[in-house]
Amino acid sequence: MNPRVMTGLENLKTNPPKFLKGKRLGLLANPASVDKTFTPSLDIISRLFPGQLTALFSPQHGFYAEKQDNMIESDHGMEPRLNIPVFSLYSETRIPTPQMFAKIDTLIIDIQDVGTRVYTFIYTISHCIEMAAKLKKTVVILDRPNPIGGLSVEGNILDPDYASFVGRFPIPMRHGLTVGEISQFFNREFHLGCDLKIIPMKGWKRSMYWQDTNLVWLPPSPNLPTPLSCMVYPGQVIFEGTNISEGRGTTLPFEQFGAPFLDTEAIGKAAIKKIQGAFLRPINFEPTSGKWQQQVCRGFHIHITARETFKPYLASLYLMQLILKFHPDAFEFKPPPYEYEYERQPIDLILGSREIRKKITEMEDITALETHWQEGLSRFKALSKSYYLYT
Repeated sequence: MNPRVMTGLENLKTNPPKFLKGKRLGLLANPASVDKTFTPSLDIISRLFPGQLTALFSPQHGFYAEKQDNMIESDHGMEPRLNIPVFSLYSETRIPTPQMFAKIDTLIIDIQDVGTRVYTFIYTISHCIEMAAKLKKTVVILDRPNPIGGLSVEGNILDPDYASFVGRFPIPMRHGLTVGEISQFFNREFHLGCDLKIIPMKGWKRSMYWQDTNLVWLPPSPNLPTPLSCMVYPGQVIFEGTNISEGRGTTLPFEQFGAPFLDTEAIGKAAIKKIQGAFLRPINFEPTSGKWQQQVCRGFHIHITARETFKPYLASLYLMQLILKFHPDAFEFKPPPYEYEYERQPIDLILGSREIRKKITEMEDITALETHWQEGLSRFKALSKSYYLYT
């Protein structure tokens, strides 16, 4: 049995850095920001540095992760026990303002990422890093595991023409970095210029998925309730750009998907020849909210049988193409808006490319797509290795 990984928060608690003494501190966190005893980082930092915590910040879904879906903003507020402001970075702005940062000298970030390009937390962090650099503030990141491991990297590199809040920088769909590593990558490669410090984990290895860490999973957002949902998310998230339910409004978001019109028998027979490392179990489900609310959907529950060979992004591209093939009239790409973009198609923002959508709809072989993006992916792998903090 693996020993339990020590997160950056626990490392901070064990070895409080002297450079934080006397500084006015901000904290970007949410309900997943806890130590092994479930004590929130808010309580730990306010206890370690009494009276120094002067502002809190929250990412998408809110400081208490109560907001369910995309483009559902959370309000600014006050933390009642400490009587300090909570600034929402998913409200009228996704970028912190100088006025928000006027209350702090150093921003501490304790956020659980999920290893996928479209997850907005890493871009909230990047905007904080960029604003901190402009205002000569320091950022300290308390590192946490990538729940889907640090070895597998998958997908096309985002085309800068399709940059958005679900893809600010040219990285692949599955990036294979921890939140500390990718923050350093953004800071240096895109010249953000921040005084950025990382409090590393102890005991984490790149081969580890969340299930290997002996840490308890707390959902960083409402629709990633388990480590398994994170493992399929790099692929299943593409269905957010379509009229196919990605399982929101059910007990298995992203692990199951479907629509009332799906021919699961035909799709299942075709998919079994293409998708490795997973079993597609035909199911019916009825979402309580979101797409196809209170309508019976026919679809699949994805069961990962071999995580080392399962390619979630590739698998979902296959599935999307099969749905298009068997249901050309019923399947639809969703129109804008999506994540505050009102002109470009949501699917292009999620895929980070218009060409991939075109090739899927033109029934180009998905294997050829994977071959096409290998050159860019290889360059990213070579570059990102210089930011590894763990072997």
